[in-house]
Amino acid sequence: MGTNGSTMLEPLRQGLPPLNLSAASDAASCALPARYEAVGDARHFTRKTLDQWDLGDRFDDVCLVVSELVTNALRHALPPGAPRQLPQEPPVRLHLMRWTARLVCAVRDPSDDSPVARDSDDFSAESGRGLFLVDSFSDSWGWHPMAGALSGKVVWALFRLPRPAGDTCPGA
Repeated sequence: MGTNGSTMLEPLRQGLPPLNLSAASDAASCALPARYEAVGDARHFTRKTLDQWDLGDRFDDVCLVVSELVTNALRHALPPGAPRQLPQEPPVRLHLMRWTARLVCAVRDPSDDSPVARDSDDFSAESGRGLFLVDSFSDSWGWHPMAGALSGKVVWALFRLPRPAGDTCPGA
């Protein structure tokens, strides 16, 4: 269930946690430079993090979504002519956050523009299916603008996790 600009705050209305790293039971993040090789770095970071959290069995789906979100940020969210070398402040950041029953992958980028899901009917196109894949492999996704002094946006995808045996807490 993707969202667009008019419903970008829908995750908050759905009771999903805000992207607050201190509220997660586990959280990890990495800065990614403005170069396409950073997608591989994001996959490596995701593998390492999920293995540390004993969630390695979720790697394939999560990695596909992380790859698409990071690629979209690098391709569409950086200003034209942005240096693709090492800038002083890496413009894209990947966050992985785990709660008891859910995992959120979030990618922060400097653009204020909403993500645009293209028509998924043309499967022969070379590009444009990224958000369709995110929607297909995650349980939900959306985006919201950054608040405060930070500009840009966060695009997130949520994965539901099986509850540990004996866990009956509905809010996790």
